[in-house]
Amino acid sequence: MTMRDKLRKQEKSEPTYKNFNYTRLYAPIVIESDSEGSDQSTQHVEEEWISDAISAADIVSDLSQKIMRTSCSRFNKNRANIWDGAVRGFKRASYDPLHDMLVKFTDDEGSTEDAVDTGGPKCEFLTLMDCLKARRIFDGPENGRFLTFNNAAVREDEYFLAGRMIAVSIVHGGPGPRFLSNMLYDYLIGRTDINGTVEDVTDETMKAALIEISSAESLDELHALIEKYESLLQTAGCFDFPQSVKGKDNIVKDFILWYIIYRNQYSVQRFRDGLSTLDVINALEQHPIAFRPYMCYSVDRLTSVSLEDVFKPQLSEPGSTRRQKETRILGYWRDYLLDTGEQETGVSLQNILMFATGLDSLPPSTIVPQPRLIFERSSKFSIASTCANTIKLPVSKSYDEFKNAMDFGIQNSPGFGLR
Repeated sequence: MTMRDKLRKQEKSEPTYKNFNYTRLYAPIVIESDSEGSDQSTQHVEEEWISDAISAADIVSDLSQKIMRTSCSRFNKNRANIWDGAVRGFKRASYDPLHDMLVKFTDDEGSTEDAVDTGGPKCEFLTLMDCLKARRIFDGPENGRFLTFNNAAVREDEYFLAGRMIAVSIVHGGPGPRFLSNMLYDYLIGRTDINGTVEDVTDETMKAALIEISSAESLDELHALIEKYESLLQTAGCFDFPQSVKGKDNIVKDFILWYIIYRNQYSVQRFRDGLSTLDVINALEQHPIAFRPYMCYSVDRLTSVSLEDVFKPQLSEPGSTRRQKETRILGYWRDYLLDTGEQETGVSLQNILMFATGLDSLPPSTIVPQPRLIFERSSKFSIASTCANTIKLPVSKSYDEFKNAMDFGIQNSPGFGLR
């Protein structure tokens, strides 16, 4: 059977998800195989094929079509305590994830900002992913967080709330968390062969026991260590005496799986329930590799090149005197991005993106409206409008003057330094 025939066969038998076209157009290809390890290879081929077929932006665009732009859920918050305002808004009885979001900020004096949300304030609000990362429901390495059980968090249903916040952020144009462990993500999307490392274990006593077991060089030494840590291994359900020293690998693997997933099963399930908001969990399952960089840590972070591609310059007519000045300033802007990426300015690339759009990282969706560069002649400093996703560049006489003006404008914008 050819690949095309298999695709046709899959299309006929695939489940239908109401109102979400991407699941019908880009269902995973299942490749039959009788060889050992076929499940794992099938998953790998699935992810590779899907990643080439559709982008996260396309999927999010489809998911967001159900949002009712004529209805709004209101959020009031202070930049100094984003989490508090988020919880109040998401727990409000009238909150509906299908409604658009209306976000208002209050400044430090308690007055309400003039800017009512048409995009930017909402995006800035959705950077609460940074707050979420530090919550009590997460444990593990900085860039590989997994869920951990907490009774107080259970009483407040914080696991469900966290999953819902992530789902809403993604569909409403905000960022993904970018900090979940790959092991947790693989479990959430239904992978059967998932692995962690001893370094994921934060309990020092348990970690030391696993290191000892994994270092056993003989069967007798391994059995002695198993007896030594009998109580610990029984708790995790992996107390066993293997017939060869290689059996230590399964013991360690099973213990890590218990430590990160199974002992936190309730927490993981409620988190997954939250991710089902707006059908996001189905999108993750159908297109896991497209969303992985937005859910888990990725070294492919914001760069000067990617940020340059985000902003479209609004230039005057070719040949005009204004156009000549604008192209000179455009060169300053591109050098400014390069210098910022090399830490030669007083701000970061994330600061620049936040300044213009309210986002501190590129979201899985397309940024709407299209971010633009406008050339400002009435002010010698940079000015931004997060509602319109624009930066007004100062028409400076030299690059040094331009760089200083950009730094000053960004560093004195609302919320700078509060994240």
